[in-house]
Amino acid sequence: MSTTLPIPIQFDVPPGWRAAPPDEVGAPGAAFVAVHLPSDAGFTANITIDGEYRPDAATLPEIADESAGHMDEAVTSVLVTDRRETGSVDEPGLTQTLAFSVVVGGRSHDLVQSQAYLSVLDVDDPHRRVVIRLMLTSTASQHPAVLDDFRDLVRTVRPGEGATS
Repeated sequence: MSTTLPIPIQFDVPPGWRAAPPDEVGAPGAAFVAVHLPSDAGFTANITIDGEYRPDAATLPEIADESAGHMDEAVTSVLVTDRRETGSVDEPGLTQTLAFSVVVGGRSHDLVQSQAYLSVLDVDDPHRRVVIRLMLTSTASQHPAVLDDFRDLVRTVRPGEGATS
């Protein structure tokens, strides 16, 4: 079942992407999914967004390590090819890029996943921290063509008053 984010956000979906129901595209833990057609060799590029309250003191690099570790349980091997801390002390962020292979429909696909982590304090209770994770997953060959779209979406993330856009 798709989930909701612990805090409302808004963002702009780039042209060429369309929202898709998370449950119908195999991303039941996501709050939002967008897909980019046409598929590349049987794999459809997608952007997913999820998030959770993080009451612990884990840093964004530690949270990113957790994410890569969870992926490593589902695929043969995950390689972190890039990681950068972004934002400011008051609004920290982190990006990382992962490379891995999966078998979809009987075919092996070399995939790349760009992840962006945004740490947000709950406006109603500043002692509560929410970490929003945005992910672009595409084939390695398609990744350069869709990466700027993902970056554009991440740049538009802002506090929301209700539902995501």
